[in-house]
Amino acid sequence: MSEFSSLTQLLRQSGGQVRFFDMGRRVQKLSAELFEKIENQQTPYPYPYLQHAWIALMLWNPKNKTQGVAWFLKLPLDEQGFLIQAVRDDLLNRLLQNAGAILQHEESGEMPEDALKDNPFSFKPDQEKMALFHAYSTLASAQPASQYYEHAQQYFAGQIGFDQWQSLGYQGIADLVVRHGKGKNSEILSKAIPLLPDAPFEVLCTCIESIEPDHTLFSALCLRAEQTLQRGTASSNHVAAITRGLSNGRNGDRKQQLMRQILESDYALEPEVIVAVATRCTESLQEPEILQRFLEKLAINKAGQAGFSRILSDLMFMPVMRALILMQFRNQQRSEALSKAIGEMFGGNFN
Repeated sequence: MSEFSSLTQLLRQSGGQVRFFDMGRRVQKLSAELFEKIENQQTPYPYPYLQHAWIALMLWNPKNKTQGVAWFLKLPLDEQGFLIQAVRDDLLNRLLQNAGAILQHEESGEMPEDALKDNPFSFKPDQEKMALFHAYSTLASAQPASQYYEHAQQYFAGQIGFDQWQSLGYQGIADLVVRHGKGKNSEILSKAIPLLPDAPFEVLCTCIESIEPDHTLFSALCLRAEQTLQRGTASSNHVAAITRGLSNGRNGDRKQQLMRQILESDYALEPEVIVAVATRCTESLQEPEILQRFLEKLAINKAGQAGFSRILSDLMFMPVMRALILMQFRNQQRSEALSKAIGEMFGGNFN
């Protein structure tokens, strides 16, 4: 077994099909080529969250797609965002000890359910991310969507009545969103968005953050966001959900203008909204003007200095964001409130 020097090698030897997903800030696909580079320390992990790589591995038997398992791994990263090699080696050794069956199933492609038993690097995703992972995994392995998919289609098509959202299953919404490019699903969702009550709309937004919505779907989302911000009567949770829904759309002028509106509003003082911007909208924050507005609101947000320091520590773990944030810290036009928050976080001698 010592011939295996990487997890990628071990998985290839198993004979099973494998897909990788990031499960940190949102659920998104990772290519096998990228994962191999990450594992071999050729590139830092692109989506760090709380200084870890949150990875899902989906493995299935190509001869029988119903035979499959999922492994969820939470792997610490070093200060530069690279996977710690000693952790990778420890994980590999544990898998080899617990999963001798991996090599025994080379022909069948089956994977042992208990390969991560008592493994300190495993984690259990929350219900929201698990539903999205399941939707992605069934799509990747060409399996049918869940039993809740058809009901979700009927609801968003208006066939049941938009006030009957209590009967919706989160899994059905996730299946529909992940399959938004199939059939008329995008059209169904786009037409429903202006008519949805707040509760199902918020759930829909938390699913849309894990796809790149097409133009029609994103336009409908932007219009509802614009109307909501103009009225100014929505709850902070509702605006946080909208922020998450917008976050993975293409970074055009309309999206960036919405980010400015959110950050100029009092909603940006609410912890739910500022966390949504920080954890989901890092592409938007790479625009200096938007980053500057974000930092100014973060400095006076209702979570106080603890919220400021915690959010920035996570953001600055990403090399690109760290460089941009440090540039803003040295901006002579920064407010007294931001200067004070920086001093509290780094000490009064920060320069």
